[in-house]
Amino acid sequence: MASMMQPQIILLKEGTDTSQGKAQLLSNINAVMAVGDVVRTTLGPRGMDKLIHDDKGSVTISNDGATIMKLLDIVHPAAKILVDIAKSQDSEVGDGTTTVVLLAAEFLKEAKPFVEDGVHSQNLIRSYRTASTLAIAKVKELAVSIEGKSVEEKKGLLAKCAATTLSSKLIGGEKEFFATMVVDAVMAIGDDDRLNLIGIKKVPGGNMRDSFLVDGVAFKKTFSYAGFEQQPKKFLNPKILLLNIELELKSEKENAEIRLSDPSQYQSIVDAEWNIIYDKLDKCVESGAKVVLSRLAIGDLATQYFADRDIFCAGRVAEEDLNRVAAAAGGTVQTSVNNIIPEVLGTCEIFEEKQVGGERFNIFSGCPSGRTATIVLRGGADQFIEEAERSLHDAIMIVRRAVKNSTVVPGGGAIDMEVSKYLRQHSRTIAGKSQLFINSYAKALEVIPRQLCDNAGFDATDVLNKLRQKHAMQSGEGASYGVDINTGGIADSYANFVWEPAVVKINAINAATEAACLILSVDETVKNPKSESAQGDAAAGAMGRGRGGGRGRGMRRR
Repeated sequence: MASMMQPQIILLKEGTDTSQGKAQLLSNINAVMAVGDVVRTTLGPRGMDKLIHDDKGSVTISNDGATIMKLLDIVHPAAKILVDIAKSQDSEVGDGTTTVVLLAAEFLKEAKPFVEDGVHSQNLIRSYRTASTLAIAKVKELAVSIEGKSVEEKKGLLAKCAATTLSSKLIGGEKEFFATMVVDAVMAIGDDDRLNLIGIKKVPGGNMRDSFLVDGVAFKKTFSYAGFEQQPKKFLNPKILLLNIELELKSEKENAEIRLSDPSQYQSIVDAEWNIIYDKLDKCVESGAKVVLSRLAIGDLATQYFADRDIFCAGRVAEEDLNRVAAAAGGTVQTSVNNIIPEVLGTCEIFEEKQVGGERFNIFSGCPSGRTATIVLRGGADQFIEEAERSLHDAIMIVRRAVKNSTVVPGGGAIDMEVSKYLRQHSRTIAGKSQLFINSYAKALEVIPRQLCDNAGFDATDVLNKLRQKHAMQSGEGASYGVDINTGGIADSYANFVWEPAVVKINAINAATEAACLILSVDETVKNPKSESAQGDAAAGAMGRGRGGGRGRGMRRR
């Protein structure tokens, strides 16, 4: 009786929303499945695009999983985890962002009936982690190395990887053209890891085939003053001076006060200002440089001065472009014109200013260190060029990964089917409930080939049955068979050059399993109430502090 009379203990603030137990877990799983359904249709070469229109009025057309997830502005706390894994997949390997979201959603979809039947989520998590380790080991075992090939052969193999990535993008129709361009760009930067050494410049107009690769640096003509047109626009083997200073007449910035007793002294002060700028310009000319680039402004006086001496100059060059010129031409950016020694000057075989569409570009090609490349993209609509840039970014990342981790696996759902078959066989050797959980994990992996068929308009059940039969062959010759998008049947993905780096698949399985386990391990969500009036709080706080009080009434305790 005494226990019944005890008052209720209020632990959380009034208005706090708490939901826990099985219902909460199922709610989280449903939210993740809803997000998975949004990106589901974008998978593969026949995937559809999403048009996302935000509150600022800007329109984005994309079928890149990471881009869509970023722009969706998801508010559900559990579903936000999918946004994070898509971002991590994008930054780590560049491609497979839709795959990773789809796999995580499918793992949870398969776990849902078990949760409803009262299985403890920790049992599921343990089995999923085991299955993930086995799956990754199998992917590594099935991967084929492309090491030890000649440069030409390797380029061909890398182009196949890039083409597989580009086939699912908006520019898939020209995938061979762009795949070669991407491989050449990645090969140009060599072992250097910095992605910003490959510049992508967008010029509206023309068609996709007008895009070209500059083996060096290209950037848009900067703002220029009178006298610019008199400068030469082409040089062979010029010396290049890179500056980070202003070359223009500056009036005295400080509030200086100069008292003169003689009017003629005023002229000497004016002359001193001119002498300073002329001294700087003389030193630039004496260095022997024929191309002068500066991150800050080069004024009209300097422009005319250089034009009279047949020197090309460009001011207000973007820092990123200036650094790429320094890396390619072998120069060093100077913060002073004093003591310019030959070692700090860069050089290139050809410098020219060229018209590209409606823009003029300054192009440095044949650079000695050659550790940079620029892709100039052409296309009709701005949204189209934006999506082409995102697609090329994915392809560049994939080729870089393939160069570093030189193992590839068959695409088109082949590797997923083979790993799924292996896990099914393995699950039969396990006694207990774990057998069912690993079997459900294996079934979830089949979502990739199934979705590829659905997106292309084929009968997924029919194709999957063919694939299961082929992969079940004891000889192992069916291991590389995947969905044939062109005929609606099955085909050898290796023979058809549908390849992807093993690291993409490994990362996707890892991240998707981690996300699924994370969501399965959450059994309660606590949502703190927002204060009734944020403005009222702020005002009360200000008043409290104004009175000398540390905390105003009505202020929420933090």
